[in-house]
Amino acid sequence: MLKRVYASALVACLALPGIALSEDLDSLTPEQLLPLAQKEGSVTVFSLSSRIAKIEAAFEKAYPGIDLVGVDMSSTKQIARVEAEQQAGVHAVDVLYIADTPVVFTKLLEGKRVVNYVPPRVAGELEDRYKAPLLTQRLSTKVLMYNEKAFPDGSPVTNLWQLTEPEWQGRVLMVDPSQRGELLDLLTEIALHPDEMAAAYKAQYGKDIEIEDGLEGAGEQYIKALFENDLILVPNSDVLNKSVGDAGAKNPPVGFGTYSDRRDNEKEGWALQVANNVEPSNGILFPAVLTIADKAPHPAAARLLIDFMFGDDTPTGGPGFEPFNVPGDYAVRKAIADHPDSVKLGELKAWTIDPAKTAAARGRIADLIITLQ
Repeated sequence: MLKRVYASALVACLALPGIALSEDLDSLTPEQLLPLAQKEGSVTVFSLSSRIAKIEAAFEKAYPGIDLVGVDMSSTKQIARVEAEQQAGVHAVDVLYIADTPVVFTKLLEGKRVVNYVPPRVAGELEDRYKAPLLTQRLSTKVLMYNEKAFPDGSPVTNLWQLTEPEWQGRVLMVDPSQRGELLDLLTEIALHPDEMAAAYKAQYGKDIEIEDGLEGAGEQYIKALFENDLILVPNSDVLNKSVGDAGAKNPPVGFGTYSDRRDNEKEGWALQVANNVEPSNGILFPAVLTIADKAPHPAAARLLIDFMFGDDTPTGGPGFEPFNVPGDYAVRKAIADHPDSVKLGELKAWTIDPAKTAAARGRIADLIITLQ
């Protein structure tokens, strides 16, 4: 099937003025990709965000004749699905819109299950770190969120160590890190900043922290203390957002969630807000990447979709990016402005993960969590 699709693409290339047979799909403009993608007829994307439904409608309107099949799926499930399908010789998905890059880089990229593609149209606008080893479309978050209606004077938490105190016992939520890799990345990042966590402890309690035997640094000590203070693990972000953000709640919990979920406050009756002034950090920034699956059955349409999801040259990014131009999401294209209601990227007190360092450390943190649950 793949050979037939690729052969059709090559034949179509011959029919297009100015495109040589030897020219690679990666170098083609959207205008050159379009007739090839229309011949393919469809493109399938696994997406970490439910907002893929809005992209589906906008893409099909912009490019009639190409059916976009968007499947809302967590990064953890995407990784497992792609590995299982490709091991069975099945190549059904074209594009992955995925986070949890520490695992993506090691399991999928090094395993040659995905290939990197950078649209020529936007390549010149992107910093090198966003173009390799995989293409970053935006920066997303897992940060401390609170209810701004219940706490109108600002976040009730200004130091992470407060969450280990009796006042917050059983009142801190997090999506189960065994189900969402981004939350395991968050805990790993805390462990990777032992000096900052130790300094925050001293600022809160006026004394140096004591590290228990078997733990490595103040970050791991914090994780243990957080779990022992009855950290509540929930199955998904919907449960977390409703619990933390319920506008009618009198004494709601706080939770480590996604800043950009604040976009649904009005629709859902939430009052979610980011707790930004938190020592030493309120959470993590991490890349949301777009990549093409190995042996993608619709290679031209896959590239056209990735180009589309980087938006147009307007400040909001137009239909291809506007679903992600919300408070708490940060475009990597310089032409697209941050949402005016967002904390500016340079002022967001979140650590930016280093996928390689996180990948090396997260196994130990995963084992630690198992002993704490």
